[in-house]
Amino acid sequence: MTVESNALVKAEAPRTVVIKPVNGWAALNLKDLWVYRELIYFLTWRNLKVRYKQTALGAAWAILQPFLTMVVFSIFFGNLAKVPSDGVPYPIFSYTALLPWTLFSKALTDAAHSLVQSSHMITKVYFPRLILPLASILSGLVDFALAFIVLFGMMIFYGMMPTANVWTIIPFVLLALITALGVGIWLSAMNVLYRDIGYVLPFLTQFWMTLTPIAYPASLLPEKWRLIYALNPMTGVVEGFRWALLGSAASAPTGMLAVSTGISFLILITGLYYFRRMERRFADMV
Repeated sequence: MTVESNALVKAEAPRTVVIKPVNGWAALNLKDLWVYRELIYFLTWRNLKVRYKQTALGAAWAILQPFLTMVVFSIFFGNLAKVPSDGVPYPIFSYTALLPWTLFSKALTDAAHSLVQSSHMITKVYFPRLILPLASILSGLVDFALAFIVLFGMMIFYGMMPTANVWTIIPFVLLALITALGVGIWLSAMNVLYRDIGYVLPFLTQFWMTLTPIAYPASLLPEKWRLIYALNPMTGVVEGFRWALLGSAASAPTGMLAVSTGISFLILITGLYYFRRMERRFADMV
């Protein structure tokens, strides 16, 4: 056999890829998400189809949930309790805050259950497990877009127009998704080991909602406490939404936004490392 034929045989030999579990605090290997980007797309699309499969109202549920919550808040907090709304009609004041909160809470819940609900995939085939909570979170953007259209209709009804800062809702949406992903990957990894997370999660989201200025403005708090209040990352998101769309504050709540953003990225980074550390145990425990 000639040298050329030997080289050809070696070139055509199949390449063997060995997949080993990581040990310790492994590198995040986020580049794998780009390699498997098509899988992220198909899982996101699958989540959307499954969510409204065999439902009578379909995607209308994405609108009804925040809208009906807004109606209840308007009756009890706006009319009966006379909660201030920074000079904005209370229905719009509460609905503007419910939009990012609904996106966050839905994304958090889906991400926390994503690994357990996809156990059949985890035990049979290799792929970056981080794709599962990530796809669960991205599917919520469609619901958010549908509910956002209703907000514009409400603003037209009340004779209001979005401010010139409306474009800044994009980074606020990203901040809500980052927060949901950070907390979601913590909870999803813990849910594989401790199924108590499924019972704690509804209470956690309800408790978190009361700590977020949705039914009331953050301006009710004394100035000295607002930065501490912003340790709740959704505080900066909600207040930022109101400022961007309604101009409810004279200037952007930069201090609260800075604190909330820092906490969100801290949760995300620590969550990524914890997720990667526990990833090698998922197939055995799920």
